[in-house]
Amino acid sequence: MIRKVGNTEIQQKHKASCHCGSVVLELTLPNGIENPRRCDCSICRRKGAIVGSVDLSGIRILEGADVLKLYQFNTNTAKHYFCSNCGIYTHHQRRSNPSEYGFNIGCLEGVNPFDLGEVVTNDGVNHPADRKPDN
Repeated sequence: MIRKVGNTEIQQKHKASCHCGSVVLELTLPNGIENPRRCDCSICRRKGAIVGSVDLSGIRILEGADVLKLYQFNTNTAKHYFCSNCGIYTHHQRRSNPSEYGFNIGCLEGVNPFDLGEVVTNDGVNHPADRKPDN
């Protein structure tokens, strides 16, 4: 759990926005940033974001619901949202845990994700949902 990133204190209710400011979110982060990570799946490699997780009830869209676009692929389980104006990925409903959103830590107000230091990379290429159960 991370309660401070650089000089920025992570608030329990912390705002996040896309680059152009059209999309503004309020994240409920009672424990700060939990489980910061990168992923090496096909979409995450391309977007390069460091993400954290919150329950589905932990993100509220304050502005820009009308400019958010949804992108899905492969199993269509995960729902990736981005601003249709500036193209910034803001959050996604997770494939590995659909009861959570992953959010772009770089969108958090006042937070530079590079201040997090070493960040773990998840193996999204070999996603658990793609593995066949042992018989």
